[in-house]
Amino acid sequence: DAFAKSDASNPPVKGGIVFVGSSSIVRWKTLEQDFPEHKVVNRGFGGSELFDSVNYFDRAVLPHQPRQIVLYAGGNDINAGKTPERVFSDFKAFVALVKKKLPQTRVACISIAGNPARWKQVDQVREANRLIEEFTKTDSQLAFINVFPHMMGPDGTPKPDIFVEDKLHMNAKGYAIWKEVVGPYLK
Repeated sequence: DAFAKSDASNPPVKGGIVFVGSSSIVRWKTLEQDFPEHKVVNRGFGGSELFDSVNYFDRAVLPHQPRQIVLYAGGNDINAGKTPERVFSDFKAFVALVKKKLPQTRVACISIAGNPARWKQVDQVREANRLIEEFTKTDSQLAFINVFPHMMGPDGTPKPDIFVEDKLHMNAKGYAIWKEVVGPYLK
């Protein structure tokens, strides 16, 4: 298990911020440099769906005993045919697990991003984001980080210059947007 090997060679520092989720987290190679004032740990795993963050919680997150978790997931779920309601249900399961195992830990959820490769799914993405955002308003330990509008151009579609060739994953310009939007939510 890659997380166990990484933790063995670089023991977890408790009380930091763990970023967990799908490939957009994995590919955030400048995460530590972007937030030098925080102890950040990248625990993303490519291709993952939201419930994978529940299933791998004990290995990917728990050893770090973080003060905050930043979660990005849901796009792969919708691409696999899951409904916005199912994505929301899986988000609630993740939050319930955090509350059970790390009751003092805050959770910030990065909105599912709109991208050119999956633009036909934008209505489901918007609905999943809406459900999650409304839920986060009910608990002061939760936050919703809405990157979606910051990734759109004047015409309301994704900015083409912030993605790599696959039109799914972001380039450095895309991550610069995320850094600006996510930074103020880190506690």
